[in-house]
Amino acid sequence: MARTGVIIVAGGQGQRMGGSIPKQFRLLGCEPLLSRTIRNFAEALPGAQIVVVLPAGHIAFWHNLCKRFDVATHTTVEGGTERFHSVKNGLAALDTDTELIAIQDGVRPLTSGELIRRIAATAAQYGTAIPVIEAVDSYRATDSNGSHAIDRRQLRIVQTPQMFRADLLREAYTAQYRSVFTDDASVIEAAGHTVHLCEGERQNLKITTADDLIIAEALITACQAPEATPDDTHAEHL
Repeated sequence: MARTGVIIVAGGQGQRMGGSIPKQFRLLGCEPLLSRTIRNFAEALPGAQIVVVLPAGHIAFWHNLCKRFDVATHTTVEGGTERFHSVKNGLAALDTDTELIAIQDGVRPLTSGELIRRIAATAAQYGTAIPVIEAVDSYRATDSNGSHAIDRRQLRIVQTPQMFRADLLREAYTAQYRSVFTDDASVIEAAGHTVHLCEGERQNLKITTADDLIIAEALITACQAPEATPDDTHAEHL
């Protein structure tokens, strides 16, 4: 397996979630949300180097929180002004012999090991890989003349982790920051590289609002619930 590095970007302040604690530190299923995100990669990619990018003012808080929970091995670095700068800081902290690099939102705690390995296999083959899912809602584009419908069959919802060959990613991130850099795929494309898509997962939620946290808790509970056996079903009717 290629030598893999993982950058988990958790540098946000979680303002849309509300509350005094950034969302990446909130408890989800009896452990910090960020801890789940880290563990998913530690289990799916054994031996991968994991770097977590955090707000400067919360690094000590996170280290203290880790003492209370069984958090997988990782190192931490300070985040930057924009996500772009946070990823650059993460890249600088990774070993130089890394062959593939994954970048994950710190607040995507439900990413499955199967998805992580599928993205890694695609990146190993093509050099770039991002997970996407089909759009199911209707969409309209707005302009000064009003709005018009968009054919959702042409749209894909982009997720993370996004994974790239290390040399491509490091070269792409030598660029100057631009507001159009909303994810790592956009940085890679701006450097002239083709982005390869692979199938994502509906449950790979990005926890942004309080409602997202409720949904994530429900999904975790549903996954942990034992399946009913025929005898159990029969007993319910006795």
